[in-house]
Amino acid sequence: MTEPVDRFFEGDRTARRIHDRLYPELTAVDGVEVRVSRSQVAYRLGRTFAIEWRPSRSLRSDVPLVLSLPLRERLASPRFKQVVQVAPGSWMHHLELRSPAEADDEVERWIGLARDQAQDRRR
Repeated sequence: MTEPVDRFFEGDRTARRIHDRLYPELTAVDGVEVRVSRSQVAYRLGRTFAIEWRPSRSLRSDVPLVLSLPLRERLASPRFKQVVQVAPGSWMHHLELRSPAEADDEVERWIGLARDQAQDRRR
């Protein structure tokens, strides 16, 4: 992992452990670009398919990490904290993750779906 990612997760070991659990799935295909900004880590395949952010950096929150996934359709799951239609045919799904164990097979499937949709739009 790169130095900017290390800096992004500095000071929150739980957020870092969740990230470390998600990272192999987020970068499971060739060509994934990782962009680290002050507020988030974005994963792109031509377009962004996943965003990790730490709510405690800008809000009063005890949630270590939020994973946001843009998808073509709204997924119905009580696990999502919020789902917002950001444009026609585009839904942003926000998932609060409090431990690495919550980054389970279901979350990996959602990441794979978002990644596949980003790749489809590249073609």
